Order: sequence, then C-alpha cells, then structure tokens
Amino acid sequence: MKLPEIIIYTDGSSRGNPGPGGWGTMVATAELVVELGGGENHTTNNRMELMAAIASLSFVRDLGNAYTIDMRADSSYVINGITKWVAGWERNGWMNSKKEAVLNRDLWEELARAVSDVQMSGSKISWRYTPGHSGIPGNERADVIATEYADGKTPKLFNGARTEYDVDLNNLEVDAKSPKQKKSPEAKLREKMKAYSYVSLVGGKLMKHATWAECEKRVKGMSGVKFKKTVSADDEQAVCRAWGM
Repeated sequence: MKLPEIIIYTDGSSRGNPGPGGWGTMVATAELVVELGGGENHTTNNRMELMAAIASLSFVRDLGNAYTIDMRADSSYVINGITKWVAGWERNGWMNSKKEAVLNRDLWEELARAVSDVQMSGSKISWRYTPGHSGIPGNERADVIATEYADGKTPKLFNGARTEYDVDLNNLEVDAKSPKQKKSPEAKLREKMKAYSYVSLVGGKLMKHATWAECEKRVKGMSGVKFKKTVSADDEQAVCRAWGM
C-alpha cells in the first residue's frame, strides 16, 4: 500500500553567525499546510538549519501516521550529517574524523531521535538538497520565515488547507537569474553525471526523452514549460512526482 506523501521545506538564518538567528519550515500533506518557525538571540546558521529539520520531523512524529517524507533542505551540512556522519559520530563517542568534539551535538542527538521516531512509525524519509536563493517557492518561503525571526520579527504563519496556500510546493525549478544563486557541490556533480533521461512537461502532458536534442525540440520556444535531466530511474520518478505527475 502506497504511503501518503508529506513535503517539507526547511531553512535557517543568522545575522552575524553567531548572532541573532531564526528558522523556518513548512509541513505539507495532501490536505494541509502548517508553517513553523522560531528564533534565538545568539546562535549560528547551522544550528538554525538543524532546528528547522528537528521541528518539522517532530511535528510529523506527533501526527502518528506513516508517510513518505520528502525533506527538501538547502543545507548540505544537515543532509550529510544525518545521512552519512551521525552514526559514526555516535560510535566514536561524538568525536569527528579529526578527533575533535562534534559541534552542535545536542541538536544532532535531537535530530537523530526525531528521525528514529518517525521511521519507527513506518515512515520513509528522503533527503533532497534544494538550493537556496534560487527561486524555488517553498525554499523562498522558508527563508522568509527564518530571516524575519532572525530580524526579531514575528511573521504570520499559515496553518490551513493546502488548496488555500499560495506557495507552489511542487515547483523545484531553479531560476538561473536569481542574483544569489550559486551551484552547490551536488549540483556541479549532477551536471557531470551521465543522463538517464530527459523529461519535459508541456501543456500538462509529460514526456520522457532519450536525448537532450529530443527534449529541446519539444520545449524550445514554448512558454510555461518544465524540463529536466535525470540521472537515474529513482531521480526520474522524483522529478515527475515533484511536478505532480
């Protein structure tokens, strides 16, 4: 039986690093969207990124059901930490590869517990790097929440029907014209990887292409289209799901 999907965007911000900071996230089921956020007077960007992930997964845990969770974070620190490093840190007594104490241990332990609790309920978590300041609506909204808390403001947080939420959570298209956009190491690596396929969405109709030439022919000169290179079957399916197909 297919599990219902939850989409989560997370972001953290700090002024000074360390300095005043804030975090923001939204948790979206098929029916509901809940925005969460908070701030601290003296913190770091990494701690705020961790707080956003902890808060969102704790919220899902309290829902008490099993989901497929699409975690969309713009922090490689959080994604690499929870998927690659944290198990080794625990085995080594919370010492890193340089034999130094792991920074932010308290939050890493909290995030590891939240992940474990969610998975024990039957949920599956997929961590997806989502570049910040790139025009992706969900990330941009999480950034607004985080930065407003970092600036000492109290943003109005949405809690209601997804049909009434005006942020397109399915849009993962990067705006290359975004002035702050920088390619992540993951994005640079992806560019070098061999294409599995190319997918395009024109007029609501999805097509898969074996070559870029085929894809380009379909989308060139068209407006309101989406197209993307995929690097595996799983990646292809993830792109199609993100587009609502």
